[in-house]
Formats: sequence, structure tokens, C-alpha cells
Amino acid sequence: MTRRDLPLNGLQTFLVTARHLNLTHAATELCITQGAVSRQIQALEAWFGFPLFRRHARGLSLTPRAGQLLPELRQLLEQLNHLTEKIRLTPDQLRLKAPSCAMRWLVPRLVAFEQYAPHVHVALTTTLDHRRQLEDFDAAIIYGTADSGGVTLFDEELIPVMASHLPLPSEVNDLQNYTFLHPTPDTRDWLLWLRQHDLPITMVRNQHFETMDLALNAAVQGFGITVADIHLAAEEIARGRLVVPFNLTVKTGAAYRLIHRTDSLPESALQSLINWLHRPVPPIASAE
Repeated sequence: MTRRDLPLNGLQTFLVTARHLNLTHAATELCITQGAVSRQIQALEAWFGFPLFRRHARGLSLTPRAGQLLPELRQLLEQLNHLTEKIRLTPDQLRLKAPSCAMRWLVPRLVAFEQYAPHVHVALTTTLDHRRQLEDFDAAIIYGTADSGGVTLFDEELIPVMASHLPLPSEVNDLQNYTFLHPTPDTRDWLLWLRQHDLPITMVRNQHFETMDLALNAAVQGFGITVADIHLAAEEIARGRLVVPFNLTVKTGAAYRLIHRTDSLPESALQSLINWLHRPVPPIASAE
């Protein structure tokens, strides 16, 4: 690896890992796998030419050279972010960060918003990070509970969806004949939905994904049936690529929320965006 190939993703991964000193916790915050964290750290270590962490049974510790590097690196990255954002910023530009899983819901609304308010440009950055920090953004869509702050865009409400070209189950108990596509590495979303409707169904065949977006993509391709937020699945349902076999929903208690800065913002532009994102969502049709 040459000096020109500084792995910038690895720098952010190093900062997060150094804060937690735990690969699992770092992976959770970054919304990537533990293996991906390890590979990014290894690439950065290869670039620097010295180890950054010592591996122990209970976690990690910084090497002396990494400990010296950490505070200066953190400061330099913050300065770089401020510099690049200062150059990019225009009076009517809003810098919006949003999780990748919300793109199905967000992008059509942003396209329509820029037609409605062409004087306002929304610079969108996607992320796998669900943290509440704005960093150098004017606004951010986050996933969290009521105490996460900001204004609620929509509550998470799960509903089963499947590819329109698959044969529909004739009754709810027939779901056990399908492959269950899980939006998370565990089974909590499906279990919540099944328990809410008192369905003692055994999930025999299962596929797990890192995000709801990946599970929805698999469902569209006919790999099985997933449980997804009705707002995030609405576009694929409207296009006829997904159908709702049973109009039974469950609210998880989480929501997608918008947080924003209160200083140095074009207030009218921000309020216009907030109002636009709160426009009513059409009801979801069931295939029953």
C-alpha cells in the first residue's frame, strides 16, 4: 500500500474502536460487521507500518504509538471536516445525513421537494450510522425512541411483505412454509410481530441481513418473506413489486426522527424541508 492510499474509512473505524476498545461495540456503532472492523484496522496498521491495538481476551488496548497518534488524528479529522464543509456550504444548502435504510422513503420526497423549492438544495449523505450526533451536518434522520430528540417523521410499524410473483399464503399459519428474511442479525422483528398477533409459528428456514434495506431487496427478488416498516416498503408496494399478504401490523416503539442545528441555518429552508417530510403518506393496500 502506498502513502497515497490512506484508508480514510479506516481512520474513522480506528477512532470509534479506540473509544470502545472493543471490536463488537465498534461494529455496532458503525453498523458493520466485526470482521469489517478488523479488516479496516489491519489495513490502517499496514499503512502506518505499526500495530494500533494489542488484542486481549477481554478486549483491546492501544499501543503506545497509537496512544500518541489518537488525539492529534482526532483533531486533524475534525479540522478537515470543518474545512470541507465550509467550502461546500452555500446560503440555501442544507446538509442532511440519513441512514441508508431510509433511502426508499426519503429520496422520492427529496426529489419532489427540490421541484417544490428549487432555491433550496439538500446535500444528502447516506450512512450506516444511527447515532444521534449531527457532526458537520445541518440536519440528520436518526432511528430511535422518543427520548432520542428531534421531531418524529414516522413511527416504525412492521408488516409482512413478499414478492408479488410468489404464491400468496392462504392463511397466516401458512407463513411457516416460507423462508423468513430477517432485517437484523437476530430474529427480534419477526418475533415481535408473531407475538403481537399470538401466532405460534415456527420459523424453520431463516436468512439474516444487516439492514432492513437488504432484507427488502431479498424479498423483492423472491427469496422469502420479510417483516418491514410500512413506510420504507411503501414505494415497492406502490410499484407492485411487493405485496402485503396480511394487513397485520405492530409498532416497535421506535421511530425515524429528524434532528437539526439551531444556529447558522437558513431557517425558512429548514422549516420548508421539515414541513415537506411531514406530508401525509398514502395508506398501504393489502393483498388479502
